[in-house]
Amino acid sequence: MEMMMTIILLSSTTFITILFFIKQMTRKKRNTPPSPPRLPLIGNLHQLGRHPHRSLCSLSNHYGPLMLLHFGRVPVLVVSSAHVAREILKTHDRIFASRPQSKIFDMLFYDVCDVALAPYGEYWRQMKSVCVLQLLSNKMVRSFRNVRQEEISLMMEKIHKSSSLPMNLSELLVSLTSDVISRVALGWKYSSETDLKELMKRLTRLLGEFSVGTYVPWLAWIDWICGLDGKLKKTANDLDEFLERVVKDHVDGDGHRADFVDVLLSVQREKSTGFEIDWLSIKDIVVGGTDTSYAIMEWAMTELLRHPECMNRLQKEVRKICKGKSSVSEEDIQDMNYLKAVIKETMRLHPPLPLMIPHESTQDVRLRHYNIPTGTQVMINLWAIGREAATWGPDAEEFRPERHLDSSVDFRGRNFELIPFGAGRRICPAISFAVVLIEVALANLVHQCDWRLPVECTEDHTSVAESTGMVIHRLFPLYAIASSTT
Repeated sequence: MEMMMTIILLSSTTFITILFFIKQMTRKKRNTPPSPPRLPLIGNLHQLGRHPHRSLCSLSNHYGPLMLLHFGRVPVLVVSSAHVAREILKTHDRIFASRPQSKIFDMLFYDVCDVALAPYGEYWRQMKSVCVLQLLSNKMVRSFRNVRQEEISLMMEKIHKSSSLPMNLSELLVSLTSDVISRVALGWKYSSETDLKELMKRLTRLLGEFSVGTYVPWLAWIDWICGLDGKLKKTANDLDEFLERVVKDHVDGDGHRADFVDVLLSVQREKSTGFEIDWLSIKDIVVGGTDTSYAIMEWAMTELLRHPECMNRLQKEVRKICKGKSSVSEEDIQDMNYLKAVIKETMRLHPPLPLMIPHESTQDVRLRHYNIPTGTQVMINLWAIGREAATWGPDAEEFRPERHLDSSVDFRGRNFELIPFGAGRRICPAISFAVVLIEVALANLVHQCDWRLPVECTEDHTSVAESTGMVIHRLFPLYAIASSTT
């Protein structure tokens, strides 16, 4: 019996050793990027952790800025440096311009027929053209100036009424962005409806969920058991019903509005694009625009409250330029260099999407001497790129807006060390729309008020602990006290 067990053990060891060397020889022959060990069936999924951008950054510190993982059956390239990001988003931009399939995106966004998530092809090119030329052109952005100014004024009125009392600044900022975007995109402040607010929260949470079936199809039943399938179906149906009502309001209205739904309906009626527009693609503009803009403002105020010297310098700049004015206009912010530096530094340390929406290769390509096959997903870790010591110096983990004052680095897709809105063909077309709101809102917050943390301040108030999900917010709401300066 002992002899038999010994033979079995030796045979098993020999078999495993042979498999190991076969695997190593195969990998060498295929010449793929470095990879951490993976488990059978699930691959490296167990290594993602609660905050994947942090877990992947730690792995990249060991395996390099171009690392190959496997999520179930799917090969995934993880990029953690600006130089490699440049090769993917510029040198090989067309090859990596598509998007992978995802059950969550398919169910929530109608088989991904929107600009952000649609596969690369003619439909996506036509939809992007409509967005760039019709919805998000500079002329269109300027036309909504009064909407931004009105909603910022309303926010400041709420702040003045609660002066000297702790207030939930996170709630104020999310209300501002949702009110502006709902008026611009939908024509009305639908965000005042309690049901819609809850619906948007549900949608945002689901976007950050993980679908086992997307990566391990034979385990798709787990999504059903965990209730993910049911939540996706219900949320998609509820949002469809709401958007149907929005369109009916527009069709039955007086026709004098000029919001995004009106524009899409007009393009659809004229059929000038030569293809059928799915106006419900407005969904990603409402959701994405609200969540990311609010996240940047929330993190900016968090860092300013944590660094009073930065807050004081920003207030001096804003108040000097706007001396004698009760509020900051969009013309005033043009010369506010420190304001722009604060926003850049916030997006460097706290990119709203720390892991860029995945790309997918559409053909075999050679990248940095490695062979990358068709169908490989690419995850670009913006959180890790923003902390590269080789780019940002030994103080890369510190909030220091001054580093941007004498720098030509911008966030509009030309400098790959700072690409919170992406780059290349899939760059976010709403950059100008988002940035002008963020700039003028922050300028008004520091111009009209002095800010401090509550006396009974706990670690929750000063913490930079992160939420989970696709868009990363503070884990705890930001409470602060405003003292009016007027």
